[in-house]
Amino acid sequence: MSYPFEPYKIKVLDSIKILSESDRVQILKSAAYNLFKVPSEKITVDLLTDSGTSALSQEQLAQMMLGDESYASAKSWERFETAVKNFTGKKEVIPVHQGRAAEKIIAEILLEKNDIAFSNSFFDTTRANFEHRGAVCLDVPTEKSADLLRPKLFKGDVDTKKLKKLLSRYKKRAKIILMTLTNNTGGGQPASLKNINSAAAIASKTNLTFIIDACRIAENAYFIWLHEQKKKGNIKQIIRNLFALTDIAYMSAKKDGLANSGGFIVTNDKILAAKLRELAVLYEGFITYGGMAGREMETIARGLEEVVSPAYLEHRIGQIAYLHTELAKIGVPLIHPPGGHAVYVDAGKFFSHIPRNEFPGQALVVALYREGGIRSVEIGSLMLDKASKSELVRLAIPRRTCTQSHFDYVVEIFKKILVNKKQYKGFKIAWQPSTLRHFTCKLKLTEKKFR
Repeated sequence: MSYPFEPYKIKVLDSIKILSESDRVQILKSAAYNLFKVPSEKITVDLLTDSGTSALSQEQLAQMMLGDESYASAKSWERFETAVKNFTGKKEVIPVHQGRAAEKIIAEILLEKNDIAFSNSFFDTTRANFEHRGAVCLDVPTEKSADLLRPKLFKGDVDTKKLKKLLSRYKKRAKIILMTLTNNTGGGQPASLKNINSAAAIASKTNLTFIIDACRIAENAYFIWLHEQKKKGNIKQIIRNLFALTDIAYMSAKKDGLANSGGFIVTNDKILAAKLRELAVLYEGFITYGGMAGREMETIARGLEEVVSPAYLEHRIGQIAYLHTELAKIGVPLIHPPGGHAVYVDAGKFFSHIPRNEFPGQALVVALYREGGIRSVEIGSLMLDKASKSELVRLAIPRRTCTQSHFDYVVEIFKKILVNKKQYKGFKIAWQPSTLRHFTCKLKLTEKKFR
């Protein structure tokens, strides 16, 4: 496919420092082969995450200058609250500093030990926060998501038939149904409006709390608008319709809020909102800033307006599709079709000579940095341990940040790795923390030979 036309122009530059391969080898060793520990100035193309890495618009930067840094009831809070209510259609807004803060608060209010939560797929921090409460997290992804190569639409759906069976089995312990939009663990794949409606109806019928993790809800809504509604209606209304299905929803504004920090919880339940605010004061600060500065609330308020633009979303999804297409052309095994915020490589198939217990995904992450200074992230056995279904590497695209030449460079580095891919070796864990080990663990090669 041709590269999508950027509906913006570059006005500020952040220079990239390109290191030699020998320098990158030493950096990898110093970081114990964990790319989270590599200094950002030593990265050539950073595809670690799309969270908090967006370029701000000139309107957002201008709005930051109006940031009211009063501790309580600032003007920036009023603008933020109004924008969130307009975006979600919900009446009660609880600000938080990012998504995992919302997960912690929600888990503490809604979950007890041995309670069961169901999802199309839990992402790492959601699962960790829920399990920290002693709850059990069960992924119930659609069957079509298991076939990585087949380009079926809406692979982010939940399997409603299986969900009903599980609810019948765990009737007394079931508490939550959560839809992650888009399904990050499952390849950034969207869920259909029909499927989300069905999940919400099941939750209502069984008296479970229905939750949406809305961090990439605009991208999910774009797929619904494009494929399910055939470009009828508008994306903003689809987003509000999705929020309307929920008992409670939360959003990391570091993704589809087009901001570098911040987030929120929303609900129409005043009693639930009061409980959430009590913990927000305890963990996040006062209820009118939630760990955010006024300038951050201003950027989110503006970002929630900009993210619903069809021109922006068409370019955003088009960038991912372009990189996906170019990698597929050279034979890189991928999750098909392309999703909303990243390209997912099937590292288990790419490095089929590396066994699962030696983390083929991390081997590819290390190879990409060694050969080209590219930072990515493993979503497989290292990150998710036993919950992992596939050995994936995510190439997450920062919003409004990269150009075609960045993506073409990524393709060239993949070509280089493909030529001698059998030379690359796996890893073992030398040290790990008790939870979310991928962020801080130390790794070592299974063999002395680096590749």
